[in-house]
Amino acid sequence: MIETDAVRPVSGLALYIHWPFCLSKCPYCDFNSHVRDRIDQDRFARALRRELATEAARLGRRRLTSVFFGGGTPSLMDASTVAAILDDAARHFDAAGDLEITLEANPTSIEAGRLADYRAAGVNRVSIGIQSLDEAALRGLGRRHSAAEGVAALALARRLFPRVSFDLIYARPGQNLPSWRAELRAALAIAADHLSLYQLTIEPATPFAALHRQGRIILPDDDTAAALYDATGEECARSGLLAYEISNYARPGQESRHNLAYWRYQDYAGIGPGAHGRVTVDGVLRATRRHRAPEPWAERVEQSGDGTTSNEPVEDAERAREALLMGLRLAEGIDLAWFEARTGRTLAQSVDADVFAQAVAEGYLTATPERLTATREGRIRLDSLLGRLVA
Repeated sequence: MIETDAVRPVSGLALYIHWPFCLSKCPYCDFNSHVRDRIDQDRFARALRRELATEAARLGRRRLTSVFFGGGTPSLMDASTVAAILDDAARHFDAAGDLEITLEANPTSIEAGRLADYRAAGVNRVSIGIQSLDEAALRGLGRRHSAAEGVAALALARRLFPRVSFDLIYARPGQNLPSWRAELRAALAIAADHLSLYQLTIEPATPFAALHRQGRIILPDDDTAAALYDATGEECARSGLLAYEISNYARPGQESRHNLAYWRYQDYAGIGPGAHGRVTVDGVLRATRRHRAPEPWAERVEQSGDGTTSNEPVEDAERAREALLMGLRLAEGIDLAWFEARTGRTLAQSVDADVFAQAVAEGYLTATPERLTATREGRIRLDSLLGRLVA
């Protein structure tokens, strides 16, 4: 066991910028997103830039490996704000030569019309929330765009950006295996280098949760969901996109570097309403959190320089738990030497020994002295498995 609460120094930094506003709230979504009749673009631009400056002063000079504009709907943000934040980030940190800069966008005609401006601002990777190529499914998911708008936005993005990803949601009510294979094949025919394919889940306190309780939304059963997951991997592999994480598929070398920082349990700073961070300061990993509500967050930033509501050291047991929760989502699994150096605990100290032995014996986990990985069977059951496994 490593006899210290300090963690291995991490020089690299992933930077997340949260834009909290949406045109409407999707009924399945539990993200920190808000609908406003009017957005004070200038005020929130100033607040984001000020909070970034405060965080940079706290962290010191770091090597910046990725920037991710998420939300909410970042494609509602003025391109001038994106450009200013990127200029600030380059001034505060040492940008990697291959810095990945991603912006999430929705494919409504209004937002697609801004893509060229985001490219000019410095964004070099875009992730488009298409969610489905089926018109009825889009309506059921509460989306404001059509399938045709999604395809058109993707075509435009591929002309403008060197790297493009888009999202689809599957295991929707009434969806079966043949219909999903057909939809996925159509998506793969227009895909570039990366797809995020999410299984629909019912999140608490969402409109879908109420409909699900009332029996008005019925998701596919477990066997069907597993078959849909397997078909997803099969179809993507035929097109050269490999499952590098439970819900993410990419051509080799085109994985999302920013999201890999999360899953590999590296340092990331979160800026904006509700943003979370894990950053190493003076050898101690700290968990940061910003105020969720946009206007109170902005007031805090205006008064004190940031909207932080929590900034606490992450104890060794919690570091181990988080590293396992994130790392086992990856096809590559967890480097155990890194795990021990990062968390201060060995694997044996971090898992229930009986559950671990059973999981290995039943083929859910594969363990060597160097690496721990979840198998296909383990990834299908990962949430329930981790609930029992993590000590």
